[in-house]
Amino acid sequence: MTLSRPDVLPQERQQRILDQLRSHGRVVASELVAAFGVSEDSIRRDLREMASKGLCRRVYGGALLPTPQFDALPERVGRHDPERSALAVHAASLLLPGQVVLMDAGSTNVEIARALRGTALTVVTNSPAVADALAGAQAAEVMMIGGRIDPRSGAAIGSIALQQLTQLQADVCIPGVCALDPETGIWGINAEECAFKQAMLRASDMTLIVAASEKVGARGSFRIAGIEQVDQLLISDRVAVEMQERLAAVAPRLGRVPVAKA
Repeated sequence: MTLSRPDVLPQERQQRILDQLRSHGRVVASELVAAFGVSEDSIRRDLREMASKGLCRRVYGGALLPTPQFDALPERVGRHDPERSALAVHAASLLLPGQVVLMDAGSTNVEIARALRGTALTVVTNSPAVADALAGAQAAEVMMIGGRIDPRSGAAIGSIALQQLTQLQADVCIPGVCALDPETGIWGINAEECAFKQAMLRASDMTLIVAASEKVGARGSFRIAGIEQVDQLLISDRVAVEMQERLAAVAPRLGRVPVAKA
């Protein structure tokens, strides 16, 4: 960490702490005290104020990036997002005609499905929104996994969906994730969702993870898998360079997708 003067204003110090969080996913309070030459109380106050603004999540000895919070699926799908669009188009280009692709729910996966409308493949999904995005596309065959639809994620999860997954073998799976960290892996929000995503990995020959910058460096509540279990990871060039380098060191294959400037 770059050393800083002790007379730096709290707002500037907090911005530098935030930059460190985005680069490393975490900060250690004792290291911040040494780096900025201020008291431990000052750093604690900084982290407390940042946490109150939703900029970090305080933990013993420091802070982590906050777990991303998401709106309902219809709102996310209807919102224009250049980063999500760029990631989705690139992800779709990696899928080959004739493949069986197991697709989870999520706004990014809905956009990937839209980009696949001209590709002759089979899509198996637990997401009515993903199936609807492919409706009428004669090139693709769509198969639905049934069961209880979770109102938050808009996906079929639970025992029925899990049982149907045991009867499938896909070429590629694209599970949705809420957070991704180089050291601890990919994360979800609740246990039932994560159980389904873990079953997706077991039912597929290859795993493709597509993660927007807001998810990178954060952790969720339930761990899905380690980064080493991800065959292909796609992120955008909006991710901090240091974080990109950390991911490149552990991910079997890392794709960095450019996003057009607004």
